[in-house]
Amino acid sequence: MNAEGMLKMSELAERSGVSAGTIKHYLREGLLGGDESIVRTSRNMAWYRPELVERVKLIKRLQEERFMPLKLIRGVLGSDPERARALIELEDRILAHATAAAQEGERISAAEARRRFGVPRKVLGRLAELGVLTPTSRGYDADDVAIIKAISRFRAGGYDEALGFTVYDTLRYREALQPLVEEEVRTLLERLAGEVEPERAVEIVTSGAEPLRELIGAMHSKQLLAELRRQRLGR
Repeated sequence: MNAEGMLKMSELAERSGVSAGTIKHYLREGLLGGDESIVRTSRNMAWYRPELVERVKLIKRLQEERFMPLKLIRGVLGSDPERARALIELEDRILAHATAAAQEGERISAAEARRRFGVPRKVLGRLAELGVLTPTSRGYDADDVAIIKAISRFRAGGYDEALGFTVYDTLRYREALQPLVEEEVRTLLERLAGEVEPERAVEIVTSGAEPLRELIGAMHSKQLLAELRRQRLGR
């Protein structure tokens, strides 16, 4: 640093872990703020405020982890850079918690799943091919087990291939849920990021998982009955 606490380009690159060439590209794209962040002493020499270290790191993370284009990053940072940091921190905490829970939770093997729930090997295999189940070398996690259990109960109740019900029916629900899940994540992040501490936000998200399953199930049952009545009246 110089006497005024500023950094040279080489120091900014070293502290941020981002190459000088990439930082210069960010400068050309207008991502590092205005003249208040940079002091130019000559045509080929400039000093940079140390606050830019975290900004450069944030831009790189948005690029590499969120696959955001620089044009979009410029808009995010220009409107509220602190909120962007809060969103990323919250996402990281939630994902870290979910990953840890999945790793620590009990898993069962494919053989155990077939024995316990009576679902054929080919059905489990096809569900994995479709991405409905995501087993690892350690077996199925709790969510996979819940799906397998539900499939087993469907088949026991008569929802089988003889009547035209196949594993491909699960795709209908996945496709219907995708926009709902995207909106849910967007809403959660917008309402929690920067408003509560990350650890508290993780607690809120975790505690809401089971009530949300019950809410969706109850609303589905209610709408299913309403639709049956509507179609009967429409005949």
